[in-house]
Amino acid sequence: MQQLDKYKLPKNFRGRNVFVVQLWWIVQSVLFKNSPQFMYGFRNFLLRLFGAKIGKNTIIRPSVKVTYPWKVSIGEYCQIGDDVVLYSLGEIEIGNHTVISQKSYICAGSHDFTKSTFNIFSKKITIKDQCWLATDVFVAPGVTIESGTVVGSRSSVYNNLPANKICIGTPAKVIRERKIEE
Repeated sequence: MQQLDKYKLPKNFRGRNVFVVQLWWIVQSVLFKNSPQFMYGFRNFLLRLFGAKIGKNTIIRPSVKVTYPWKVSIGEYCQIGDDVVLYSLGEIEIGNHTVISQKSYICAGSHDFTKSTFNIFSKKITIKDQCWLATDVFVAPGVTIESGTVVGSRSSVYNNLPANKICIGTPAKVIRERKIEE
């Protein structure tokens, strides 16, 4: 069983010193979260100020939560919906023209429950170009979702998903090809 008295956070796990981490959490709570809905550029500016890479014309709602912005990269023309959590213990890379819909949880870290020390770990998540994660999708650490893939509402993604597919379920499975009409 886990013995949390033996738990230790790995050195430099957060990627910045504790002062910068706390400053970001204050800025996120006061300025980011309370900014008017239409102030996308301002929120993008705040994220960039703390090291995030944000592409042009990207829309990020004020209720989005980002743990460590310096571990986040979001491409151009993306939309990150209300109440999305980018739990960026590890890197999160989101491609161009991708939509992460409301209440989705992108989780780039967890704990090793097989160790009594309950070690924390991070694994990069990659969501490539032109994907759509519908409402309330969970993405686990280490997952890659290839370009053009749609993940249906309330699905949980624990394994990599191939390109240009429609996937649903827990765990998410391919149900058919995604075809786009021009």
